[in-house]
Amino acid sequence: SWQQAVAARDESNGLINTVTDDEIVRAYQLLADTEGVFAEPASAASVAGLLKLKKQGYFKDKKPVKGRDKIKIVCILTGHGLKDPDRAIKTVSVPEAILAEKEEILKKIGF
Repeated sequence: SWQQAVAARDESNGLINTVTDDEIVRAYQLLADTEGVFAEPASAASVAGLLKLKKQGYFKDKKPVKGRDKIKIVCILTGHGLKDPDRAIKTVSVPEAILAEKEEILKKIGF
């Protein structure tokens, strides 16, 4: 698929880059925490790449395509998080159990 990837990059004026496992796990957690998306870690690689480029300032001077007022970026997430449930278990803390009583719940949330 490498030749097809290079052709797609060239046709879209895009780029091919790398991300670390740690960057992927951070993107994986960010997707779950902020978007409610439970993707498999490999799918989060595209988001990790986007975050890496943003941190490097890659988009700072980019201009929208002629006739558009915004840049459009698409990250494809092809795999569900249940493809790797062990990763999900390893990346979250065990929730604290409390009694299902109104007073306990209010106390826990600070009321």
